[in-house]
Amino acid sequence: MFSGVYTAIVTPFTTGGAVDTDALDRLVDAQIAGGVQGLVPVGTTGESPTLSNEEHIDVIRRVQKRADGKVQIIAGTGANSTREACELTRAALDLGCDATLQVTPYYNKPSDDGLLAHFMAVADLGLPVVLYNVPGRAGKELSIDLIGRCAAHPSVVSVKEAGGSVDRVSQILAMQPDICVLSGDDPLTLPMISVGARGVISVASNAFPERVVAMVSAALAGQFAEARKLHLQNHGLFSALLGMEVNPLPIKTALAMMGAMEEKFRLPLCPMTEENRALLEELLNNEGVLS
Repeated sequence: MFSGVYTAIVTPFTTGGAVDTDALDRLVDAQIAGGVQGLVPVGTTGESPTLSNEEHIDVIRRVQKRADGKVQIIAGTGANSTREACELTRAALDLGCDATLQVTPYYNKPSDDGLLAHFMAVADLGLPVVLYNVPGRAGKELSIDLIGRCAAHPSVVSVKEAGGSVDRVSQILAMQPDICVLSGDDPLTLPMISVGARGVISVASNAFPERVVAMVSAALAGQFAEARKLHLQNHGLFSALLGMEVNPLPIKTALAMMGAMEEKFRLPLCPMTEENRALLEELLNNEGVLS
């Protein structure tokens, strides 16, 4: 069902703090022109915890409408409340999205039985589900066993693996060969594809869609010498954009430096430190992307 590059698209804000719909439209257009296979609005990179439910749905609606069927839309509709996750997922289903990205419910730290009941409630709505393992943010890892139990539901079709482990990809696919694993870590995308992942939900592609698409396309075509060359060329940049400070600060700052949007965040996120911002600007200058 999924293969290639899916951009975890940022949510741009105006100077006054509202969602910048014009900038969002431009970002969607740039992603499509860059050759990505899909967009993932209102996930972690889209600052979903800071948006109201109305804004959340409006961003999904706008991305879906602007994409106009040219790429797949995996809507970020996860929450730490099952009721909220179901409400947002129903909205994404009504809007015609292709799938839902469901983060592990955070802060609550439910048992595996609680997690299973949560994901099954969402899956029962009928929209294809991409499970999202990100223990560094959610405070709890999706166990391999739990992924297998979830995958027994026909709507659970994919896993976004952002636990920093290539070995987990092998474990998941050894247990459930038919499930689609997508990398959630740009620097690990090539190693994950080498053991069976089918692509990436990317942060770096917000600013560099063509680069991520070129690397992933080569890897999926089995052209690993070319893919490895592109991986090594871009590894430092991709690592900085994901990890210089907490995501999405570096990627939104980079996009602002490149003139794509305002450098605005919603609290509790705030601008990068001046030291890191200067390092990021130097890195982008060295990449030749700043005028």
